[in-house]
Amino acid sequence: MSVQNLSFAACGFLGIYHLGALGAFLHHGEKLLGSLRACAGASAGALAAAVLITAPDKLERCTEFTYSFAESVRQQRFGAVTPGYDLMLTLREGIEEILPSEAHRLASDRLYVSITHSRSRKNHLVSRFASRDDLIKVLLASSFVPVYAGLRPVEFSGQTWIDGGFTDSLPRPPVGRTITVSPFAGLQDVCPVHRGRLSSQLRLANMNIMFSMENIKRLNQALFPPSRSTMQALCEEGHSDAVRFLKREALMS
Repeated sequence: MSVQNLSFAACGFLGIYHLGALGAFLHHGEKLLGSLRACAGASAGALAAAVLITAPDKLERCTEFTYSFAESVRQQRFGAVTPGYDLMLTLREGIEEILPSEAHRLASDRLYVSITHSRSRKNHLVSRFASRDDLIKVLLASSFVPVYAGLRPVEFSGQTWIDGGFTDSLPRPPVGRTITVSPFAGLQDVCPVHRGRLSSQLRLANMNIMFSMENIKRLNQALFPPSRSTMQALCEEGHSDAVRFLKREALMS
């Protein structure tokens, strides 16, 4: 089998969809994972990719953290932008708990994280991590939406960075075929089935999605997380969409 990569799209709290897809890959995708060279992602997609590369045994814990993280945002009067609520601190605490001590060594040259330079607005794909703290900083930078997540961009390597989803929301490693995963109906390999009447598409920072009310609703849910039951349904949808892909590609095991 040819070398394969996985790329997970930027999608905020819809990253729960990615975790459902990860569950399918881990339980039914032995053929795929056996040929997996690298994983890539932006924002929540980068976090999902990091879990697969460095801590696949923590998937269940990561899923539970995502539900509780979303609940903490829902409880705020103005969501993530409520004065006194520190979204990035909550996210950092979750990452600190889930990533193993050797995560940076496991991730180097196997994890590609999309980040955006805060001043030039140019995209960078980071795949080398000198320390666990550097890896955490890059993952936080890839998830930093200005104003929504705070006012000060994340510092890494002497520069300041913001969400990679602004400039490349579905990054691809330089070598091999890249299988793409997105919670938005569109042209990605693993994504929801488009059920709308319109067939027009939108291109959002390197990701093609269908123009539909469902996708517009999901774009809103990315920043304003829906109820736990809706998020659980999204997780199950990610799992079933990934299983459908594995069957279609004769990769089911």
